[in-house]
Amino acid sequence: MGLINSPAQMVGMAYNAGKAKGDLSIGQLFVRGIMGGVYIAVGAAFCTVAMSGVAPLMGAGLAKLIGGAVFPIGLIAIILTGMELFTGDAMLLPMAVWAGKSTYGKLIKNWTVVYLGNFVGSLAFAAVVVVSSFSQGNFTAAEPNAFGLMAVTVSVGKILTYKAAGDMGLLSLFVSAIGCNFIVCLAVLMAMTAQDVVGKFFTIWFPIMSFVVIGFEHCVANMYFLPAGKFLVDSFPSLITKVGADGKAWNALLQTNGGISWYDIMVWNIIPVTLGNIVGAVIVIGATYHYCFKCDACGAVATPAVDSKGVPVMNAK
Repeated sequence: MGLINSPAQMVGMAYNAGKAKGDLSIGQLFVRGIMGGVYIAVGAAFCTVAMSGVAPLMGAGLAKLIGGAVFPIGLIAIILTGMELFTGDAMLLPMAVWAGKSTYGKLIKNWTVVYLGNFVGSLAFAAVVVVSSFSQGNFTAAEPNAFGLMAVTVSVGKILTYKAAGDMGLLSLFVSAIGCNFIVCLAVLMAMTAQDVVGKFFTIWFPIMSFVVIGFEHCVANMYFLPAGKFLVDSFPSLITKVGADGKAWNALLQTNGGISWYDIMVWNIIPVTLGNIVGAVIVIGATYHYCFKCDACGAVATPAVDSKGVPVMNAK
Protein backbone atom coordinates (compact mmCIF):
# COMPACT_ATOMS: atom_id res chain seq x y z
CA MET A 1 0.00 0.00 0.00
CA GLY A 2 1.36 3.42 -0.95
CA LEU A 3 1.75 6.31 1.45
CA ILE A 4 -0.47 8.59 -0.60
CA ASN A 5 -3.44 8.35 -2.92
CA SER A 6 -3.00 9.53 -6.50
CA PRO A 7 -4.66 12.72 -7.78
CA ALA A 8 -7.26 10.59 -9.62
CA GLN A 9 -8.02 8.66 -6.45
CA MET A 10 -8.19 11.94 -4.55
CA VAL A 11 -10.80 13.32 -6.94
CA GLY A 12 -12.75 10.06 -6.80
CA MET A 13 -12.76 10.33 -3.01
CA ALA A 14 -13.97 13.94 -3.28
CA TYR A 15 -16.90 12.78 -5.44
CA ASN A 16 -17.77 10.09 -2.88
CA ALA A 17 -17.39 12.47 0.05
CA GLY A 18 -19.71 14.98 -1.63
CA LYS A 19 -22.26 12.23 -2.27
CA ALA A 20 -22.15 11.05 1.36
CA LYS A 21 -22.55 14.60 2.65
CA GLY A 22 -25.47 15.23 0.31
CA ASP A 23 -27.21 12.10 1.57
CA LEU A 24 -27.04 13.10 5.24
CA SER A 25 -30.29 14.12 6.95
CA ILE A 26 -31.00 17.71 7.95
CA GLY A 27 -30.56 16.80 11.62
CA GLN A 28 -27.17 15.19 10.98
CA LEU A 29 -25.99 18.15 8.90
CA PHE A 30 -27.12 20.69 11.49
CA VAL A 31 -25.53 18.99 14.49
CA ARG A 32 -22.31 18.31 12.58
CA GLY A 33 -22.39 21.90 11.35
CA ILE A 34 -22.67 23.20 14.91
CA MET A 35 -19.66 21.14 15.95
CA GLY A 36 -17.74 22.29 12.86
CA GLY A 37 -18.42 25.91 13.82
CA VAL A 38 -17.25 25.26 17.37
CA TYR A 39 -14.01 23.63 16.20
CA ILE A 40 -13.18 26.52 13.88
CA ALA A 41 -13.98 28.94 16.72
CA VAL A 42 -11.61 27.05 19.03
CA GLY A 43 -8.80 27.57 16.52
CA ALA A 44 -9.77 31.22 16.10
CA ALA A 45 -9.80 31.86 19.86
CA PHE A 46 -6.44 30.08 20.17
CA CYS A 47 -5.14 32.35 17.40
CA THR A 48 -6.38 35.48 19.22
CA VAL A 49 -4.75 34.54 22.50
CA ALA A 50 -1.48 33.50 20.88
CA MET A 51 -1.21 36.80 18.97
CA SER A 52 -1.94 39.02 21.97
CA GLY A 53 0.92 41.38 22.76
CA VAL A 54 3.23 39.94 20.13
CA ALA A 55 3.17 42.66 17.45
CA PRO A 56 4.54 45.55 19.57
CA LEU A 57 7.44 43.38 20.70
CA MET A 58 8.25 41.23 17.69
CA GLY A 59 6.47 42.80 14.71
CA ALA A 60 3.15 42.24 12.93
CA GLY A 61 4.53 39.53 10.65
CA LEU A 62 5.68 37.29 13.48
CA ALA A 63 2.40 37.88 15.32
CA LYS A 64 0.53 36.59 12.27
CA LEU A 65 2.89 33.63 11.95
CA ILE A 66 2.23 32.63 15.56
CA GLY A 67 -1.53 33.03 15.14
CA GLY A 68 -1.52 31.08 11.89
CA ALA A 69 0.51 28.27 13.42
CA VAL A 70 -2.22 27.47 15.98
CA PHE A 71 -5.36 28.16 13.95
CA PRO A 72 -5.43 24.90 11.89
CA ILE A 73 -6.57 22.77 14.85
CA GLY A 74 -10.16 23.54 13.81
CA LEU A 75 -10.09 21.97 10.34
CA ILE A 76 -7.95 19.09 11.55
CA ALA A 77 -10.60 18.24 14.16
CA ILE A 78 -13.42 18.57 11.62
CA ILE A 79 -11.84 16.25 9.06
CA LEU A 80 -10.60 13.64 11.53
CA THR A 81 -13.89 13.44 13.46
CA GLY A 82 -16.35 13.71 10.55
CA MET A 83 -17.97 17.07 11.27
CA GLU A 84 -19.19 19.58 8.66
CA LEU A 85 -17.70 22.85 7.42
CA PHE A 86 -19.46 25.04 4.87
CA THR A 87 -16.32 26.15 3.08
CA GLY A 88 -15.20 22.58 2.36
CA ASP A 89 -18.69 21.45 1.41
CA ALA A 90 -18.84 24.38 -1.01
CA MET A 91 -16.32 22.42 -3.09
CA LEU A 92 -17.32 18.79 -2.43
CA LEU A 93 -21.05 19.03 -3.18
CA PRO A 94 -20.64 20.64 -6.63
CA MET A 95 -18.01 18.05 -7.54
CA ALA A 96 -20.40 15.25 -6.57
CA VAL A 97 -23.15 16.85 -8.65
CA TRP A 98 -20.90 17.18 -11.70
CA ALA A 99 -19.91 13.54 -11.32
CA GLY A 100 -23.58 12.50 -11.29
CA LYS A 101 -23.40 11.30 -7.68
CA SER A 102 -25.62 13.96 -6.12
CA THR A 103 -28.19 16.62 -7.04
CA TYR A 104 -28.48 20.37 -6.82
CA GLY A 105 -31.34 19.92 -4.36
CA LYS A 106 -29.02 18.05 -1.99
CA LEU A 107 -26.35 20.68 -2.56
CA ILE A 108 -28.72 23.46 -1.49
CA LYS A 109 -29.83 21.42 1.55
CA ASN A 110 -26.24 20.82 2.60
CA TRP A 111 -25.03 24.37 2.08
CA THR A 112 -28.01 25.93 3.88
CA VAL A 113 -28.10 23.64 6.91
CA VAL A 114 -24.34 23.39 7.40
CA TYR A 115 -23.95 27.18 7.07
CA LEU A 116 -26.61 27.75 9.75
CA GLY A 117 -25.06 25.09 11.97
CA ASN A 118 -21.59 26.62 11.59
CA PHE A 119 -23.02 30.02 12.53
CA VAL A 120 -24.76 28.68 15.65
CA GLY A 121 -21.64 26.84 16.81
CA SER A 122 -19.33 29.79 16.19
CA LEU A 123 -21.68 32.25 17.88
CA ALA A 124 -22.08 30.00 20.91
CA PHE A 125 -18.33 29.63 21.36
CA ALA A 126 -17.85 33.39 20.98
CA ALA A 127 -20.27 33.90 23.87
CA VAL A 128 -18.39 31.30 25.93
CA VAL A 129 -14.99 32.97 25.61
CA VAL A 130 -16.41 36.47 26.20
CA VAL A 131 -18.01 35.38 29.46
CA SER A 132 -15.01 33.33 30.55
CA SER A 133 -11.42 33.74 29.39
CA PHE A 134 -11.71 37.20 27.78
CA SER A 135 -13.32 38.86 30.81
CA GLN A 136 -13.18 36.41 33.73
CA GLY A 137 -16.84 37.36 34.16
CA ASN A 138 -15.98 40.81 35.52
CA PHE A 139 -18.32 42.97 33.46
CA THR A 140 -18.14 45.82 35.98
CA ALA A 141 -14.53 46.51 34.99
CA ALA A 142 -13.67 49.31 32.59
CA GLU A 143 -12.44 46.91 29.95
CA PRO A 144 -11.79 43.21 29.28
CA ASN A 145 -8.37 41.61 29.67
CA ALA A 146 -5.56 41.72 27.09
CA PHE A 147 -7.04 38.82 25.15
CA GLY A 148 -10.42 40.54 25.01
CA LEU A 149 -8.80 43.73 23.76
CA MET A 150 -7.06 41.71 21.04
CA ALA A 151 -10.38 40.14 20.07
CA VAL A 152 -11.92 43.61 19.64
CA THR A 153 -8.94 44.77 17.57
CA VAL A 154 -9.27 41.74 15.28
CA SER A 155 -13.01 42.26 14.87
CA VAL A 156 -12.64 45.96 14.03
CA GLY A 157 -9.90 45.16 11.53
CA LYS A 158 -12.10 42.63 9.76
CA ILE A 159 -15.13 44.96 9.53
CA LEU A 160 -14.56 48.67 9.95
CA THR A 161 -11.26 48.81 8.06
CA TYR A 162 -13.04 47.52 4.95
CA LYS A 163 -16.05 49.76 5.61
CA ALA A 164 -13.78 52.80 5.67
CA ALA A 165 -12.56 51.87 2.17
CA GLY A 166 -16.10 51.83 0.75
CA ASP A 167 -16.70 49.94 -2.50
CA MET A 168 -13.04 48.99 -2.77
CA GLY A 169 -13.34 47.52 0.70
CA LEU A 170 -16.12 45.22 -0.49
CA LEU A 171 -14.05 44.19 -3.51
CA SER A 172 -11.07 43.55 -1.26
CA LEU A 173 -13.19 41.33 1.01
CA PHE A 174 -14.52 39.37 -1.95
CA VAL A 175 -11.09 38.80 -3.49
CA SER A 176 -9.59 37.93 -0.12
CA ALA A 177 -12.33 35.35 0.43
CA ILE A 178 -11.65 33.74 -2.96
CA GLY A 179 -7.99 33.40 -2.01
CA CYS A 180 -8.92 31.96 1.38
CA ASN A 181 -11.17 29.16 0.17
CA PHE A 182 -8.86 28.32 -2.68
CA ILE A 183 -6.35 27.39 0.03
CA VAL A 184 -8.86 25.79 2.43
CA CYS A 185 -10.26 23.52 -0.30
CA LEU A 186 -6.74 22.65 -1.37
CA ALA A 187 -6.12 21.50 2.21
CA VAL A 188 -9.30 19.40 2.13
CA LEU A 189 -8.20 17.69 -1.09
CA MET A 190 -4.63 17.21 0.12
CA ALA A 191 -5.94 15.51 3.28
CA MET A 192 -7.59 12.93 0.99
CA THR A 193 -4.22 12.03 -0.49
CA ALA A 194 -2.86 11.00 2.91
CA GLN A 195 -3.53 7.51 4.22
CA ASP A 196 -2.67 8.09 7.88
CA VAL A 197 -3.41 10.60 10.61
CA VAL A 198 0.07 12.15 10.58
CA GLY A 199 -0.12 12.72 6.83
CA LYS A 200 -3.56 14.29 7.11
CA PHE A 201 -2.35 16.49 9.97
CA PHE A 202 0.44 18.05 7.96
CA THR A 203 -1.44 18.29 4.66
CA ILE A 204 -4.07 20.35 6.48
CA TRP A 205 -1.79 22.31 8.78
CA PHE A 206 0.46 24.20 6.39
CA PRO A 207 -2.17 25.38 3.85
CA ILE A 208 -4.51 26.59 6.63
CA MET A 209 -1.64 28.32 8.40
CA SER A 210 -0.77 30.07 5.14
CA PHE A 211 -4.21 31.63 4.59
CA VAL A 212 -4.26 32.97 8.15
CA VAL A 213 -0.75 34.43 7.89
CA ILE A 214 -1.54 36.01 4.51
CA GLY A 215 -4.66 37.58 6.04
CA PHE A 216 -7.37 36.09 3.82
CA GLU A 217 -11.01 36.03 4.97
CA HIS A 218 -12.93 32.88 5.98
CA CYS A 219 -16.68 33.21 6.56
CA VAL A 220 -16.97 30.56 9.29
CA ALA A 221 -13.94 31.82 11.23
CA ASN A 222 -15.46 35.29 10.98
CA MET A 223 -18.72 33.94 12.43
CA TYR A 224 -16.63 33.70 15.61
CA PHE A 225 -14.18 36.61 15.29
CA LEU A 226 -16.77 39.30 14.57
CA PRO A 227 -19.46 38.47 17.16
CA ALA A 228 -16.75 38.01 19.81
CA GLY A 229 -15.63 41.58 19.20
CA LYS A 230 -19.20 42.90 19.18
CA PHE A 231 -20.11 41.10 22.40
CA LEU A 232 -17.07 42.62 24.11
CA VAL A 233 -17.77 46.16 22.88
CA ASP A 234 -21.40 45.85 23.93
CA SER A 235 -20.33 44.55 27.35
CA PHE A 236 -17.59 47.18 27.80
CA PRO A 237 -18.90 50.32 26.01
CA SER A 238 -16.04 52.38 27.43
CA LEU A 239 -13.87 50.77 24.74
CA ILE A 240 -15.54 53.07 22.20
CA THR A 241 -14.16 56.17 23.89
CA LYS A 242 -10.99 54.60 25.32
CA VAL A 243 -7.82 56.62 24.71
CA GLY A 244 -4.25 55.42 24.58
CA ALA A 245 -1.18 56.67 26.41
CA ASP A 246 -0.70 59.30 23.70
CA GLY A 247 -4.13 60.79 24.39
CA LYS A 248 -5.53 59.60 21.05
CA ALA A 249 -8.42 57.21 20.55
CA TRP A 250 -7.44 53.62 21.38
CA ASN A 251 -9.24 52.55 18.21
CA ALA A 252 -10.23 55.42 15.94
CA LEU A 253 -12.49 53.31 13.70
CA LEU A 254 -14.37 51.94 16.68
CA GLN A 255 -14.88 55.46 18.00
CA THR A 256 -15.93 56.89 14.64
CA ASN A 257 -18.52 54.18 14.08
CA GLY A 258 -19.79 54.22 17.65
CA GLY A 259 -19.20 50.49 18.07
CA ILE A 260 -19.88 47.40 15.97
CA SER A 261 -23.37 46.70 14.60
CA TRP A 262 -24.85 43.47 13.23
CA TYR A 263 -25.43 45.34 9.97
CA ASP A 264 -21.71 46.08 9.74
CA ILE A 265 -20.88 42.45 10.52
CA MET A 266 -23.13 41.09 7.79
CA VAL A 267 -22.70 43.70 5.04
CA TRP A 268 -19.05 44.58 5.59
CA ASN A 269 -17.80 41.05 6.04
CA ILE A 270 -19.97 37.94 6.25
CA ILE A 271 -21.98 38.34 3.03
CA PRO A 272 -19.15 39.33 0.63
CA VAL A 273 -16.80 36.82 2.28
CA THR A 274 -19.32 33.99 1.94
CA LEU A 275 -19.76 34.77 -1.76
CA GLY A 276 -16.00 34.92 -2.29
CA ASN A 277 -15.49 31.64 -0.42
CA ILE A 278 -18.05 29.98 -2.72
CA VAL A 279 -16.25 31.24 -5.82
CA GLY A 280 -12.91 30.01 -4.50
CA ALA A 281 -14.38 26.57 -3.76
CA VAL A 282 -16.53 26.02 -6.85
CA ILE A 283 -14.58 27.69 -9.64
CA VAL A 284 -10.95 27.90 -8.56
CA ILE A 285 -10.54 24.44 -6.98
CA GLY A 286 -13.62 22.27 -7.58
CA ALA A 287 -13.99 22.95 -11.29
CA THR A 288 -10.24 22.76 -11.89
CA TYR A 289 -9.75 19.33 -10.33
CA HIS A 290 -12.96 17.98 -11.81
CA TYR A 291 -11.78 19.05 -15.27
CA CYS A 292 -8.24 17.74 -14.82
CA PHE A 293 -8.99 14.33 -13.32
CA LYS A 294 -12.64 13.43 -13.94
CA CYS A 295 -11.85 10.77 -16.56
CA ASP A 296 -9.07 9.21 -14.50
CA ALA A 297 -11.23 9.35 -11.37
CA CYS A 298 -14.05 7.47 -13.09
CA GLY A 299 -11.67 4.61 -13.81
CA ALA A 300 -9.86 4.68 -10.47
CA VAL A 301 -10.64 2.12 -7.81
CA ALA A 302 -11.82 4.26 -4.94
CA THR A 303 -13.62 3.27 -1.80
CA PRO A 304 -15.79 5.98 -0.18
CA ALA A 305 -13.87 8.74 1.57
CA VAL A 306 -16.42 8.49 4.38
CA ASP A 307 -18.54 5.65 5.72
CA SER A 308 -22.34 5.53 5.82
CA LYS A 309 -22.35 7.89 8.79
CA GLY A 310 -20.01 10.36 7.14
CA VAL A 311 -16.98 9.41 9.25
CA PRO A 312 -13.68 9.63 7.32
CA VAL A 313 -12.10 6.33 6.31
CA MET A 314 -8.39 6.80 6.95
CA ASN A 315 -7.10 4.29 4.42
CA ALA A 316 -9.62 4.95 1.66
CA LYS A 317 -8.24 4.75 -1.85
